[in-house]
Amino acid sequence: MIDFIQTIVSGIAAGSSYALMGLAMVLIYKTSEVPNFAQGELALAASFFAYMIMESFGLSFFLALPCALSFAFLLGCFLEFLVLRRAKTPNILSMIVITIGLEMILLGLVSWKFGADQKTMPFPISPYDSMAIGNIFISTLELVTVFVVLAIMAALYLLLRFSKMGLAMKATQQNTMAARLMGIRANRVLNLTWGLSSVVGAIAGLLIAPTLMHPYMMWDPLLKGFAAAVMGGMTSLPGAVSGAFLLGIIENIFGTYISIEFKAVVAFAIIVIILCIKPSGLFARHYVKKV
Repeated sequence: MIDFIQTIVSGIAAGSSYALMGLAMVLIYKTSEVPNFAQGELALAASFFAYMIMESFGLSFFLALPCALSFAFLLGCFLEFLVLRRAKTPNILSMIVITIGLEMILLGLVSWKFGADQKTMPFPISPYDSMAIGNIFISTLELVTVFVVLAIMAALYLLLRFSKMGLAMKATQQNTMAARLMGIRANRVLNLTWGLSSVVGAIAGLLIAPTLMHPYMMWDPLLKGFAAAVMGGMTSLPGAVSGAFLLGIIENIFGTYISIEFKAVVAFAIIVIILCIKPSGLFARHYVKKV
């Protein structure tokens, strides 16, 4: 029984990094209905930017953190303004292809600048420190990541639920033309959303970097975060977090009791099953647009 509980706790810890990427993807999807597959590489660029300024200028992590988050925000806004907004007669498919193109460009730039070798991110919490709750063990960094996920989810929920910005984001997603006629600057809302989601993704990258830092480090969290968002519902912040924790638990149970070799395919099998059974996700409402 202790082993099973340990597997559940480890699954929740693993799902916390997926949850941050899922939250970032949901944030953009709630505004534009387009999944952003460049989200992982935006986080990658911000993480390596933090690493670069710490190595070059000898800054502590706590000084590099606001610089990296500011860089992530500006990079997200810049790419939306320079690339996404310039697309002619955009549709969902073309926008997805553009985000994939941005992903590969950012990956190439980071690989060119820093090389493919694994780096060591200076971090105030060692990824190898752990704490025990009875007979259950969890990494201190993983525990911090879980609390960060819950705090960001709550902050984003309050933003979307009670702020004018959140109302503008919902209006832009439902009907961009009507939102503009009501005085909402839809382009500015989308631009800020890209910046904000890039910050959320950057936090995920900075928490992942201490254990694994190389140009391909965000591919797995991005795909698993997307799977979690699909499972929970691409329009539901709590759904994305719940889906990420559930995905981490399922992966760990599958790897522990069935086969470690096929653990990586569980997320993609879940995407297929959820899209076939409940396309809106487990925790999101299904809306039918009347024309």
